[in-house]
Amino acid sequence: MEQAHSHRHTETKKVIDRLSRAIGHLEGVKKMVEEGRDCSEVLIQIAAVKSAINNIGKIILQDHINHCVVDAVETGDKKILEDLSDAIDKFIK
Repeated sequence: MEQAHSHRHTETKKVIDRLSRAIGHLEGVKKMVEEGRDCSEVLIQIAAVKSAINNIGKIILQDHINHCVVDAVETGDKKILEDLSDAIDKFIK
């Protein structure tokens, strides 16, 4: 996906670290399924992964609002706001 603007997001390291942890956790869930672990345990762990992913999305959204959207408002770039609206619609489905 092409990036229309070129400024640094301040939460990139935090997002990457959390993504790495979520990926590791999801690998753990996969192993649980392979081992035939109790379905209730697997579902609880899947819920934890979903929560982690949602929290990552919240960090990205806040970073986007604080930087991209603020810049867009200052420069009158309505496309950024339209793109944000589309992204939020997809994120909360």
